Amino acid sequence: MNTYEVMCILSPELDEEGIEAAVSRFTDLITADGGEVTQLERMGRRRLAYEIKKFTEGFYVLIEFKGGSEVAQELDRVMKITDSVIRYMILRKDK
Repeated sequence: MNTYEVMCILSPELDEEGIEAAVSRFTDLITADGGEVTQLERMGRRRLAYEIKKFTEGFYVLIEFKGGSEVAQELDRVMKITDSVIRYMILRKDK
């Protein structure tokens, strides 16, 4: 199993329920494919360094998890098609 880190920026138009729904969707996806969420940090609403999709703010979420490459690929696929995700990056952490 590899260790991965995902930083995603969610739309500032989401309310608390929408943010929780998106975060739980991602964590459920990780655990359903045999992964394990080791850390989940909701960093809150922050100002973006530059405008993205006409947004100047976003809700930052950091998720660290362990799993195979298929878990990271499926998470990448789901984040690409989720409208509430402004930007995201999945990194494999070295040992």
